[in-house]
Amino acid sequence: MDKIAVLIPCYNESKTIKKVVNDFRNALPEATIYVYDNNSNDNTYEIAKNAGAVVRKEKKQGKGNVLRTMFREIDAQCYILVDGDDTYSASDAKKMCESVLENNVDMLIGDRLSSTYFTENKRHFHNFGNVLVRKLINLIYKSQIRDVMTGYRAFSYRFVKTFPVLSKGFEIETEMTIHSLDKNMNIENIIIEYKDRPDGSESKLNTYKDGYKVLKTIVKLYKNYKPLRFFTHLSILLVLIGTVFFIPVLSEYLKTGLVPKIPTLIVSIFMYMTASLSYFSGMILQTVIDKTKQEFEINLNKWEEKYKEKMLLEKY
Repeated sequence: MDKIAVLIPCYNESKTIKKVVNDFRNALPEATIYVYDNNSNDNTYEIAKNAGAVVRKEKKQGKGNVLRTMFREIDAQCYILVDGDDTYSASDAKKMCESVLENNVDMLIGDRLSSTYFTENKRHFHNFGNVLVRKLINLIYKSQIRDVMTGYRAFSYRFVKTFPVLSKGFEIETEMTIHSLDKNMNIENIIIEYKDRPDGSESKLNTYKDGYKVLKTIVKLYKNYKPLRFFTHLSILLVLIGTVFFIPVLSEYLKTGLVPKIPTLIVSIFMYMTASLSYFSGMILQTVIDKTKQEFEINLNKWEEKYKEKMLLEKY
C-alpha cells in the first residue's frame, strides 16, 4: 500500500502532463504518481511514462470510468486527485495530505471559487454553472461545500474503498460530493490556487452538454438519497396543479349546483390521487434508504477493523 497516491486522469494532455508529474513529484517526493490515459490520440501516454509516472490505460471513455478503475486498482493511505491540465498548483498538495493523514478527513475539497477562479477562467457560463451547482447542493443538503465541480481533492482510503462510482463522465465530482454528504463523512474545504489552461490546451468539458448531465445527476441523486423529501415536493406540486383544475369546477358548482366540466374534475381527482401515491412512495423508499444507511455504518465498522489489521501487518 502506498502512503500517498497522486491520481491523474488524462485525455489529450500532452502539452501539460510532464509539468504536472514533475511538479507533484517535487511537492510530494514520497508519493507514487499514477497517470491513467483515457484513449488519448496524442502522445500523453509516452510523455507521462518518460516523466516517471506509473502509467496505465482505461478504455472506457469518461472521467467517471477512469476514477472507477483507479479506485479499484490503487491502495493508498491518502489519495490526491488532480487534473492533468496544469490548472492546479502542486504547492497545495502537502497541506491536503496532512488533513487526510493527520486529521482523519475523508474528503478534502480544493476550493477554487474562493480564490482565483473567476479572474482566471474566461468561460462565463462555466463560472455561472459552478455557482449554480454549489448553491443547489448546499440548499438541498444544508451543507457548506464551497466548490462542487473542482478536480482537485484529497481522499482517505475509507472514502475511496466505500464509494460506489456510478457516473461515467464529468458528473463524477457531483456524485462524490453528494455521496459524502449523505453518508455523513468528514468533509473539509481548503482554498487553493487556480490558473487557467495554458495556450494550446483545450478543455474537455462541454458547458451545455456536461452542465445538463450534472444537473440531471443532482436531481437523480436527490431522489435516490432523499426520496421522502423529493416525493413530498412532487406531491405538493401535483396537489397545486389539481387545485388549479378543481377551483373552477367547485366555483361553478356553488353557483349553479351543476358540474358541467366533468373532464376537468376527473383531471383534478387524478392529480390528487397521484399526489397521494407519490407521498406514500416517498415514505416507503425512505424506510429502505434508512435501512441501507444502517447497513452501511455496520459494514463501515467491519471495514475499519480489517483496515487496522492490514496496516498492523504491513507495519511488521
